[in-house]
Amino acid sequence: PETPVFEKGREVYGLVQARDALRESGRVLVVEGYMDVVALAQFGVGYAVATLGTATTPTHVSKLLRLTDELVFSYDGDKAGRKAAWRALEVSLPLATDSKPIRFLFLPEEDDPDSYIRKHGKEAFEQLVRAAPTLSEFLIAELRSEHDLNTPEGRAGFLVASKVHLEKLTAPVLRMQLLREFAALARISSEDIERLIRPDSVPVYKNPARPKEPSKIVVPPEKNLLRYVLAYPKLVSELEVGLLDPNLPETGFLRIIAGRQFDDNTSAAVLLEFYQGPDFDSMTSEAQMAAEEQKFSSELVAHDFKKLHLALQIKHKNDEIEALKSRVNADPRLSPELNQRIQELVQLKSQRIAPSA
Repeated sequence: PETPVFEKGREVYGLVQARDALRESGRVLVVEGYMDVVALAQFGVGYAVATLGTATTPTHVSKLLRLTDELVFSYDGDKAGRKAAWRALEVSLPLATDSKPIRFLFLPEEDDPDSYIRKHGKEAFEQLVRAAPTLSEFLIAELRSEHDLNTPEGRAGFLVASKVHLEKLTAPVLRMQLLREFAALARISSEDIERLIRPDSVPVYKNPARPKEPSKIVVPPEKNLLRYVLAYPKLVSELEVGLLDPNLPETGFLRIIAGRQFDDNTSAAVLLEFYQGPDFDSMTSEAQMAAEEQKFSSELVAHDFKKLHLALQIKHKNDEIEALKSRVNADPRLSPELNQRIQELVQLKSQRIAPSA
């Protein structure tokens, strides 16, 4: 029975007896039953231990990783065994290191360690131990089995599931390697998957460099978008006003002229005739700045407009994803919608516009 001194979730059966074998072999093998520990020891596999009738806990993993260089979990190959292995993987992720591999050994469904070593002997059993899939291999195999990577929806679901596990992983080199593996499987770049996992890391898009001027206060993107539209009114047809901050006067102006058709001969003064708001002087100032923009080629201004507009689209999509995440916890039926939004974000990021020359 458990007592304040003895807790099953902290103790490991056979650990004292296995210490010498752990040092000699450089690994510890965690099996499901006490009798497996005894049988393996009889056949010369002295580095086996078992948890005391409980599922693997963080304390078990931490304790065993301190004592040896490799941790191997052994489970039956049936559904129950794989379920127990998955629980052990989830517990192990935050404790995994770059220098001590964690492996998952699955025996044939008809065998446990006791029966397998009796049938095939020590060498055959230890070959299985050495070849057991690593934590990363097991994780990838399980996630791949649950998602169709031949479809955008399947890859989106794969990325959503991957995110949960990558967030738990603290080993920096292993995490980097897994990021690359997941990115390749999902057909996106490592940078994109990193941004999906940590949306705050998405870099802020900056306007392409202009001739050097004294430092200025950063202005809202709506101001720059309006300036570009006033310089080249045809750009308004490409504008999604729903992306803009509704509290800014520039947004009000852009909404008024959105949807209208203008040609190359339309001037900023013509556009100003549509505006009747209280900030007319401010809009006139924007028109003067637009005249300065016309010193640059229409291609360059269009490039800046599209880049800024794309940055707003990405930000808006990220905001949608974050809002959906909290709702998915309460209503799992929203998961397909979340997957779709993530795929849309990936597609937007694939359209990134290179800096202008």
